[in-house]
Amino acid sequence: MEHFDVLIIGAGLSGIGAGARLSMECPGKTFAILEGREASGGTWDLFRYPGVRSDSDMYTLGYSFRPWSDQKAIADGPSILNYIRETSTEYDLDKEIRYGHRVRRAEWSSETSKWTVEVEVGEDLPQSGKDAKLKNFTCNFLYLCTGYYEYEQGYTPVWPGFDEYKGTTIHPQKWPEDLDYTGKSVLVIGSGATAVTLVPAMAETAEHVTMLQRSPTYIVTMPSQDKIANFFRSVLPAKTAYVLARWKNVFRQMFFYELSRKYPSAMKRLIAKGIKKVIGNKTAEDHFTPDYNPWDQRLCVVPDSDLFNVIRDGLASVVTGNIETFTDTGVELSGGERIDADIIVTATGLVLRIMAGLELVVDGETVDLSKVTAYKGMMYSDVPNLAQAFGYTNASWTLKCDLTAEYVCRLLKYMDEKGFASCVPRLNDPTVRPEPVLDFTSGYVLRALDTLPSQGSKAPWKLHQNYVKDLSMLRYGRVDDTAMEFRPVRTK
Repeated sequence: MEHFDVLIIGAGLSGIGAGARLSMECPGKTFAILEGREASGGTWDLFRYPGVRSDSDMYTLGYSFRPWSDQKAIADGPSILNYIRETSTEYDLDKEIRYGHRVRRAEWSSETSKWTVEVEVGEDLPQSGKDAKLKNFTCNFLYLCTGYYEYEQGYTPVWPGFDEYKGTTIHPQKWPEDLDYTGKSVLVIGSGATAVTLVPAMAETAEHVTMLQRSPTYIVTMPSQDKIANFFRSVLPAKTAYVLARWKNVFRQMFFYELSRKYPSAMKRLIAKGIKKVIGNKTAEDHFTPDYNPWDQRLCVVPDSDLFNVIRDGLASVVTGNIETFTDTGVELSGGERIDADIIVTATGLVLRIMAGLELVVDGETVDLSKVTAYKGMMYSDVPNLAQAFGYTNASWTLKCDLTAEYVCRLLKYMDEKGFASCVPRLNDPTVRPEPVLDFTSGYVLRALDTLPSQGSKAPWKLHQNYVKDLSMLRYGRVDDTAMEFRPVRTK
């Protein structure tokens, strides 16, 4: 049974970042990265649908320690995947990754101050794990970089008559490599980040693409290239230019988020004005005017107005309505309208699943995640020596994950310095009130909210969703605060 100081679970954007940070900050620590799939990259390797791209700029989605050098700030999926894998190579992480290692169970023992991690090993294993080869690892610290959704399948609603449809149906999470949609009529169901990416990409060769949405979504346009960042890069050293561009975009994100929260009516008008300029007042008012406030759900970003351009040019159209039933040739809406299509893409969302379904056991007791409270947005009450990378909902994912990786290294070095074997957050403050960990009204959040941990009403249990506040707390704040309980190494 192999033992490591740290086990990182997941070799995606967060896991590679965590491994690189550990190698820099804690070079004496042994670690391995366990990846359930047969390739690194996580989301950016899994999703293969047309036009797949980031919806955050790469100056904040990229790692703080490795500058993004491409001209495009809103990058395509293959470029992001290449960036992740180049980072892994640069920091000599490839040899630490164990592919085909699906973590199913982790049990903590206070007697030994170790996690025992049960892993299924092999390719194309059944989800039940009955025929899998099992292997155990032990570690002192468990670092979860598993993302926030279920990799095996996406979310598809139950629609009447779905089995009656005779054409091709696809969920973007399982995109077939050989799909040819040239000259075909395509119906994309959904209006989130995936749908607004698919529509302009497929419209380039499809006969026509229709985006069917149950209700409108806020969509903002951004230039695919950041002219200010590119200017910085032309006159400054690469690292200096990257830092300046990163901070410029951090403050831009924070400004527009705070504007949306404090002055939602003003933000609504600003977003609507940008859309109307491209596609006209009526289309904007009918199909791009949500009945909720900006940032009640995550805003969608389209680079260079590509979605609005294909709608304006007649290559695509948008319909707002509810599906009454599927037919053999398409769908029929509750208002009686029929939409026929050769291909239907159900861009209807993800299944939110933190920790990739991992069963946690602490001293013989199974951890009910809905009963624990998030500490600093990265650890959990009464769960020792465990951290999870979880990014922002209102900004780039990596901003928070970077800070989490730094904090984990600070924590490990502090424990070594003081001779501690374990640390565990304890919620002993009776004035802390439990609150939902996410305040989004997005469907994937609401469907899973009852299974998620809570957050607290004040620090260190409060999730700031604010990079500057988290920077102060995680990079410069005390590791040994009143909520963290440390225990020394046991002596025989």
